[in-house]
Amino acid sequence: MPRHIRKGDKVVVTAGNDKGAVGEILRVITKKDRVIVKGVNVRNKNIKPSQANPNGGVIKQEMPIHLSNVSPEVDGKPARVRYETQKDGAKVRIGVVRDDKGKKVEKVICEIHSADARPSGK
Repeated sequence: MPRHIRKGDKVVVTAGNDKGAVGEILRVITKKDRVIVKGVNVRNKNIKPSQANPNGGVIKQEMPIHLSNVSPEVDGKPARVRYETQKDGAKVRIGVVRDDKGKKVEKVICEIHSADARPSGK
């Protein structure tokens, strides 16, 4: 599945129990197509007693959700993502949303490759 999000992006959860929640990507698990979002899909985990924690206990931990259930946030709305190579050679991710009147609004989410870091191809 294509990776339309990266670590550090702000995303909106589009499906599941936490639908509508906004959070930051903490980790992307590429082999399983899952992401961990800060404050989303929080579960209780029981910890066994150990030398470091002799009493054990219960901790709250974010669990992974599927990549298809999140979208990058642009102006508070979930956005579709497209890629574009600019004239100077920089490759950028662009988030596309619709405004109140139905017009497309495009916003650069981040720069993937800067113009000076890309090979010239010669």
